[in-house]
Order: sequence, then structure tokens, then C-alpha cells
Amino acid sequence: MRTSDRPAPHRIISSHTTFDIGGNSLHSTITANSNDRITTNNSVVHSSIPTVDNARSSSSNASQIIQSQRRMLSYWDCGDATRTCIHCKAILWYEERTIKTYSPSIPKFSICCSEGKIKLPLLMQPPQLLWNLLDYNSDRRSKVFRKHIMLLNRMFAFTSTGGKIHTSGNDGRGSYTFHLNGHNHHRIGTLLPTHEDGRPRFAQLYIYDTENEIDNRFYALRNCVPTRLDVTMLRLLVQELLSMLDENNSLVQLFRMAKDRFHESSTQSVKIRLIGDGSPIHSRDVLIKDRGDGTVRRISELHPSFMALQYPLLFPYGEDGFHLNIPLSSNSTSHKRKNVTLREYYCFRLHFRLHEGKTLHKAGRLFHTFIVDAYAAVLEHDLDWYKRHQSTIRSELYHGLTDSLCRGETSASYVGRRVILPSSLNGGPRHKIQQYQDAMAICRWAGTPDLFVTMTCNPKWPEIERHIQQMVPGQPSTDRPDIVARMFKIKIDELMNDIRKNIILVVQKPFQKCGLPHCPCIVFLHPPDKITTAQKIDQFVSAELPSQENDPVAFEAVRSHMMHGPCGQLNTLTPCMHNGSCSKGYPKEYCDETFVRHDDWPCYKRSSDGKGKRPSCDT
Repeated sequence: MRTSDRPAPHRIISSHTTFDIGGNSLHSTITANSNDRITTNNSVVHSSIPTVDNARSSSSNASQIIQSQRRMLSYWDCGDATRTCIHCKAILWYEERTIKTYSPSIPKFSICCSEGKIKLPLLMQPPQLLWNLLDYNSDRRSKVFRKHIMLLNRMFAFTSTGGKIHTSGNDGRGSYTFHLNGHNHHRIGTLLPTHEDGRPRFAQLYIYDTENEIDNRFYALRNCVPTRLDVTMLRLLVQELLSMLDENNSLVQLFRMAKDRFHESSTQSVKIRLIGDGSPIHSRDVLIKDRGDGTVRRISELHPSFMALQYPLLFPYGEDGFHLNIPLSSNSTSHKRKNVTLREYYCFRLHFRLHEGKTLHKAGRLFHTFIVDAYAAVLEHDLDWYKRHQSTIRSELYHGLTDSLCRGETSASYVGRRVILPSSLNGGPRHKIQQYQDAMAICRWAGTPDLFVTMTCNPKWPEIERHIQQMVPGQPSTDRPDIVARMFKIKIDELMNDIRKNIILVVQKPFQKCGLPHCPCIVFLHPPDKITTAQKIDQFVSAELPSQENDPVAFEAVRSHMMHGPCGQLNTLTPCMHNGSCSKGYPKEYCDETFVRHDDWPCYKRSSDGKGKRPSCDT
């Protein structure tokens, strides 16, 4: 039976892909062309073999086709981001259009402004001092500022973060990655210091002992200031930035007014009230007193000043952020919902526009922190919605399962009202169980998987580097995790489209890999194409270096992105080393031919070149 005579399979699982923000060392790369092969971790998988246009009459014919299409011909380049949203003027790639089933001349985009439903005021250009410091091609002051921008922002922040930041992964061997664990929230205390040392912290620095303000700011973060830092230049930067915020930031000016009132009448109580969204049900106002019981108050993620209080260098004018009463555009009259959601707000803010202030996108590592903080706020808002709308999701339907699981519990910690998280919450327990059950159903119907293909984003893809250099000259790609994630989504969609066109059933099971966006794919082949012998394994997978003369593109891709190590005695500090040996089993033994072991795992061909060198992807 020919492939064209078989009905096209359906894609059973459609799992939402979430991307980790940041960048780490590259693990693998992949090229998604209809006639190219797919390079993966320590192997090369040929995506176009067998093809739809060729009959699968015999294994010998398939072998001849494989040999004729062995070379990797070219790199699939999706081009530059030449499209502009007609509504919000965001710069996008054509492949990011809303409807991808056809190719309109004027595409519509929903990832930026939901096709015109979201209209927000654009951010202003930063003050001249901050503009010069954010320039990637400026002087040494700019380099020091960008290197320590997170430290400087914490010096001027009004609030402290409640999450736990992990820095162990940033050991200098890969791109910077911001890791945040725990329940993240922003906290603010009283206007006067309550610590044992009597020194002010965060917002208190704008009120108390302003004659020694710069010294107090360095003291508050004394454990974070590097010992080999040029303190003189940093103190000068702090003084200049403080003057800039005093002149331009409305929140700083509000706290300065409270300072003047406190000095004029020390007997009266001084309070600052940060007005929220005015909702009578969920009050978002923040009341800050000069004295109190020493406790800190949490600021809601729905407060208009939520981000401006935490990131004064990203919002130098103290602009209002999201609140619940931002209306949708008048163009969306048919929409039942009348207001902008938190997720839509940050999607609008993260996109680059030529006529908007570029403070966010030029902030480097602080931009990483802002994106993670924004995602944590969105997730917190979604969880709060599920908590307040249990009747909407009909949580009573889950009580039967809940009662059976809780039968026999005697601990008082389990007593109370349970909040049900449905399977629509991505990453929730029911979502994971549903994905697992769907995957097992596919395996029951299609049999065991045949190929396991991994794809990891490469921040040095030409499209990424060209776009960043056009928008912000001199900026490295690791400072733009938004562009890295968007390009990875374009590439993975092209890979999925290429596999589906070749009538191959795919189950996509993406997950968060440390650093760069990463996606593994499980591929099920049709019965005539099943890999049942060692000879067929060689037709699909190669663990040897491609020929540098006959296939230079594949050779360079494997050499640059897929070589393991060096580890072992050459480098005992690599992460794969445990108890003096490589946990991945490298270097692999030479093997003249591929064979299947007794545990049904293949041992790939790794032949020696006769000179003591190992021409495989594991050296």
C-alpha cells in the first residue's frame, strides 16, 4: 500500500509550549527542511527519508533514496522581521501571523495586540542620561552600568522581592539565566527604619537620613557589591541616577514630599497612599505609615505601580502599569469581555516598536528579571481567578475523585476547603495527567515510538542576530530572550509542519530545559517504515561525523553544536562528571557496525579512522 493511499493521521496531542527565559550553553541544533536532515543530540536524523513522493516498495529502494539525499543542502532561513502590525506598529515576522493556513499579502497578528483589541499608551523615551548609559556602543561608564544594572536597580527600588533567586547556574560557561523559585511577590515596609542597626532600606532611603543617602544605599546592599568593583565610578553613577529620578520619577517625587512633611512636623503621623484601581471588591490601595509594627505589606500584582516600584530604572518616569479597568479597544464590540487581561498587557509591552521608548529592550539582564517577574504575576493572577471562580469551572465534579484520595486522612493539615485546578491550567497536576493519558492512548493505538528528536534553540541563528543588530546595534542575542523564544517558536512550527507533510504522526511533548528553549518530539512511523533492523537504524541515525568534503554544512553543525565534552581526565569540572567518570558514558567505545543489545537499546556505529582518532559525535 502506498503512502498516498493511506489516510492522513490526525495530530492527537496539541500541547502548549512554554519557554524558559534566559540562555545557557547550546546543547543541540536542528534544521527543518523538507530535503535536509535533522541534527540532534549526538545523532543525525534524516527527516525526509522515506519521502511521500517515493514508493516504499522495498528496503533496497529506500536505501538508495537515502544515499542520494544524504547531504544537508542548505539552512532554512525564515528571513527578516519586515512586517509591521497595522494596529500597534509592532515589528514581527511573517511566520507569526494569526492564520497560517494561507499566505495573505497583508497578514494579521494577534500575539502583540490581539488584532487591534489592545491599545495602550506607548512608553516614552528615557531621560538623556539613561539613554546614554543604555547605549551598547558607548564608553566605559555604559559598560559598567549595564554590567551592574541589576545592582543599581535594587539600590533605587521601593520594594523588595519575595521569591528566591538562584545564581548557581551562572558560572560563566554559558549565557546568563535568571532563575526564580518560590512564591514571588513585592513587599514594602514603613517609611522609617525598623531594623536593629537603624539603617534605612528600599523605600525608606527616600525619606530617612537623606544627607547620607548614597552611603545608606551602598550599606543596604553591602553583601551584593563585588569586591573588585570600581567603587568610585559606581558611586558617581548612583549620584547621577538619583538626580535623574528626583527630576523625572513621579513616585520618587511623592516620597520626597513625604520627607519634607516629616521634617516640617515630626509630631504628626506621615502616611503615603498609593491609589490602586479603585475596585470596591478588591482594594488595591497601598497605605504606607511612618511607624508601625515593623511588618511589611505585600503589593498586589494588579496595582498600577506594581512594576514601577520594583524597577525604577525600567520606568524612569514612574508610569502606571496594569490595572483592572483598562478597557478593550472600541473595535472589539463583539467581545464579551470588556477589559484587558494581565497577560494581554504584558504581551503588548514586550513587543518592539520603532516609535516607542526602548528602555525595556535595552536593559540586558534587568530585562530578563522583568520578564520572569511579569510571568509570575500572570500566573498568580490566573491562580487567583481559578480560586474565585470554582463554580464557573464546576469544581463539584471533581469531588468524587477528591474524596476517594482523601479517604482515611487524619492529619489536621488536610482539613479545609480545597481549591480545584482544572486541566486548562498549563503545568497544573491535572494538565500533566491529561497529557500523559493522551500520550499513552497514542502509544496504544500507534505502537511504540520510533524516533526521539530533540530541538534546542540556537541564539546565534542568523535571523536572531540580524534582527537584533538592526533594532539595537551592538546588543548580544542573550540580552533578548523574547526574540530567542519567538524565533524558536517559528522554527519548531516549521519542523512540525515538515513532519506532518510527510505523513508522519508526531507527538510533541515540550518542556522547560535549563537556559535555552528546548523541545523533544516523539515520532511514530507508519508500519512499512518501522525501524526493525540494524540496517534501518543506519538509514535514519548516524553517530559519526559527516564528511567534511562531501557534506560541509552538516559537518560544521555537528562540530559546533553536538560534540560532547571534553570531559574525563581532560576536564574533571564538567557537569556530567560524577565519581571521576562521565555520567553519560563518554567517550563511547568503537563499534564497526550497528547492533541491538539484549535490552533492545541500539549501539550505534562508531568506526575508527585508523589513526587513533574518533570520528564520531562524542569526542
